[in-house]
Amino acid sequence: MVKIKVLTTGLGSFPYKEPQKALELILKYTPSVPFWPQLPKRDVRERMVAQFSEHFPCIKVGRDGIFFSGEGKERELELFYERIIANDLDYFAISADYALGLQKFYQKLEDTNLKDAEFIKCQITGPFTFAASINDEKGVALLHDSVFRQAIIKGLTMKALWQIKLFRKFNKKIIIFVDEPYLGCFGSAYTPINKEEVLRGLRELTQGIKSADTLIGVHCCGNTDWSLFTDVTSIDVISFDASSFLEKFLIYAEDIKKFIERRGIVCWGIVPTQEFSGKETPVLLSHKLREGIAALTKKGIAPEALLGKIFISPACGLGALDEAKAEKILRLLADTAVNLEKNT
Repeated sequence: MVKIKVLTTGLGSFPYKEPQKALELILKYTPSVPFWPQLPKRDVRERMVAQFSEHFPCIKVGRDGIFFSGEGKERELELFYERIIANDLDYFAISADYALGLQKFYQKLEDTNLKDAEFIKCQITGPFTFAASINDEKGVALLHDSVFRQAIIKGLTMKALWQIKLFRKFNKKIIIFVDEPYLGCFGSAYTPINKEEVLRGLRELTQGIKSADTLIGVHCCGNTDWSLFTDVTSIDVISFDASSFLEKFLIYAEDIKKFIERRGIVCWGIVPTQEFSGKETPVLLSHKLREGIAALTKKGIAPEALLGKIFISPACGLGALDEAKAEKILRLLADTAVNLEKNT
């Protein structure tokens, strides 16, 4: 019988304006894969795109959010690429103004016994979500601008590498999650990019981050073409909303099989977030996850490949929820992990 090991983690955002409560919950309920909290209610600069925009060319953050300023575009791009060519990671640091939770998480880890931690999880917003969220001076999304789309990939790579450099101090393997909610609508009439462009962008980003002590994960909280991620061999973890889209995910069982066979890991977002009712139980969630695993094993995936080490998380970030609900979701996540280990 395969011995199951369940690792708990989260997707990043919390509903708090200060990081202390979020850090308390992270270390209590996700000790195996702790992560730094994003606090979008604290400051406009902590929203998921603005948070990683610091020192990007022509991208500014104002009181009402993020915007594009094309003034001095050529010079800004030139200076930006000079920093990249010089491999100046400190230039791409994420300051406390943009991610107070990151800074406080780092300080907290310095005083924390990390014996139960297998990984430290960090995150960036994915390049397609980032580029689709900002319009140029003509009102056209940067997703349509190949020059800025490329700059965004380069800049996000540097933001990820800076985090890896920072957290290596703790001698734990690091997971960088690339959050790509925009790709949940991939294939619709509203997505102006094709599959090859997505694959090329994801390969460039993840290969630029990849190292021996780092795993690369991609999270998409919607339904998508999951082969976008299984076909990128530098992606190690696929994180999905198993609460709402388990059946849709299983349609790609053959692609997932190839992913697992090259030692890929699935992170099951088994605890609902927006749909959380409070009636969910560890038993019900464990049963649903086991059904998903059973469906994959029927497709020829070895049970030990799925059960030897399994990641579970909330279905999505918690930033839009109320504080009490966020805490209940993380407690349910931890209780589900215990149930899975005892009864699988």
